[in-house]
Amino acid sequence: MLEWLLNLDGNLLLFLQENVRNPVLTPLLRAITTLGNGGAVWIALAVLLLCIPRTRKVGCMVAAALLGTLLVNNMILKNLAARTRPYEVIEGLTYLVREPTDYSFPSGHAGCSFAAACVMFRRLPGRYGVPALILAILISLSRLYVGVHYPSDVLFGMISGILISYGAEAIVNRLCGRFDQNRQQT
Repeated sequence: MLEWLLNLDGNLLLFLQENVRNPVLTPLLRAITTLGNGGAVWIALAVLLLCIPRTRKVGCMVAAALLGTLLVNNMILKNLAARTRPYEVIEGLTYLVREPTDYSFPSGHAGCSFAAACVMFRRLPGRYGVPALILAILISLSRLYVGVHYPSDVLFGMISGILISYGAEAIVNRLCGRFDQNRQQT
């Protein structure tokens, strides 16, 4: 069963390379994947949210979600799984971006994108939350297009990001509740 899933992972990447990659999409998806490097776009959005008093709590939640994915996905799970990048294993698969220096599983781009975007989707008006979620989807899918992640890496990154987003919300809500409670007592 596991071998079947691994073959499916590889075959999907080769299908994308042979049937979807093209001169129009390649520069666009390379640019989109770059937005997720180091969580840059999500960090910038968190800082922006933190600067606006009415969205400060959401900014704290996004920042907590990003820290959570850094810790869980990038520092713990990637090193435990130690999964080799697909272009190193799948014969004929080429990658389109600078060679990543860390392991493949789970996708850090997908994890932090979904962690941040899901908080924004649930906590901000739709005109802000929906584009954030669309960007998270595009960044996640771009990792497949550029050949640096298996589909299962991206899927697990998305799932872990969603779960971490709920945890970040809960932690920030609890801390804010305690802060408000302490302020009222003084």
